[in-house]
Amino acid sequence: MTTIPFKSAFDKVERLIEERYGIPVSISDVLDPNTGDFDGMSIKLDYDQDLETAFFVLVHLFGHTVQWNLSEEFRALGLETRPGQRTPAQLQAINQYERDATRYSLALMHEAGVTHLDGWLTDWWHADWAFLKHFYQTGERLDFKALLEPGKHTVLTPLPIPDFTPQKWVSRWSF
Repeated sequence: MTTIPFKSAFDKVERLIEERYGIPVSISDVLDPNTGDFDGMSIKLDYDQDLETAFFVLVHLFGHTVQWNLSEEFRALGLETRPGQRTPAQLQAINQYERDATRYSLALMHEAGVTHLDGWLTDWWHADWAFLKHFYQTGERLDFKALLEPGKHTVLTPLPIPDFTPQKWVSRWSF
């Protein structure tokens, strides 16, 4: 059983996303098997998540929201979700895209005063990457939480959030 106060962290970060960045966050039904969705202007979290998972999805999708509002290349990378063989160069680009989304997440958390979860977020990012890499290569969805290896990885560093204006794009699961 975890003793990390995810409710407090979630509330602080959600408030910052909505008030500082103007991005509404909602909890609703999201197309299965996804845990969340975003369109560059809003973030949706699936209602059927535990608080720890919901917090990861919230901060990670914020990181992707930043990326989508900065670059057409990032939007194209994020929209290509079909499984299949990827070249090492494609996997490296996806890895960097995913890692930087998490680094923006760290900056967001620090801005909200949540500075004690860097190792936790790093662990979750590595599990997320292991899941995504396997999925992109094989189409098989592994048990995400079984991929968690707490404390095994060097902690990621925050990436400063650049100025951006939220714009609505087609969400990943809209087509």
